[in-house]
Amino acid sequence: MRQRLLYARTVVASAAFALAALSAAADDGERLTIIPEPGAAPVELDRAALEAMPVTMIETSTIWTEGVRTFTGVLLADLVASQGIRSEMISAVALNDYAVEIPLSDAEPGGPIVAYMLDGAAMSVREKGPFWIIYPYDSDAKYRTETIYSRSIWQLTRIEAIE
Repeated sequence: MRQRLLYARTVVASAAFALAALSAAADDGERLTIIPEPGAAPVELDRAALEAMPVTMIETSTIWTEGVRTFTGVLLADLVASQGIRSEMISAVALNDYAVEIPLSDAEPGGPIVAYMLDGAAMSVREKGPFWIIYPYDSDAKYRTETIYSRSIWQLTRIEAIE
């Protein structure tokens, strides 16, 4: 009987530890690091901070999804302005360290968003989330080029100003 109780306590403690680790990992994936200028201290924005910014929705098809989908997020223009980014180029980095340079001129009204929702639901890493730079592909042919598709980085974790 004593061994069963000890075993049960060990199982419960192990499960609690695993749940805490998963929770911490999920929370870490919900942060976007912004480096507003080279050498500056990083700023960590969580989903709530992004949701507190003006919301923009883009209804568009993509080459990675089927049909027209609704993406919700913050305009890249609003995000970079809120963080004081003034360089001519930013680097966007994904969870797997894929990085792409995006000219700040792309961050315009009616341009790309940093999406945090797809069809009204938060995006998991499996669904290319938690953050994905989405351009309004269907609104203009200029957004349907290989260059723009390469800038449409998913599993976004960091945006930094570069010289």
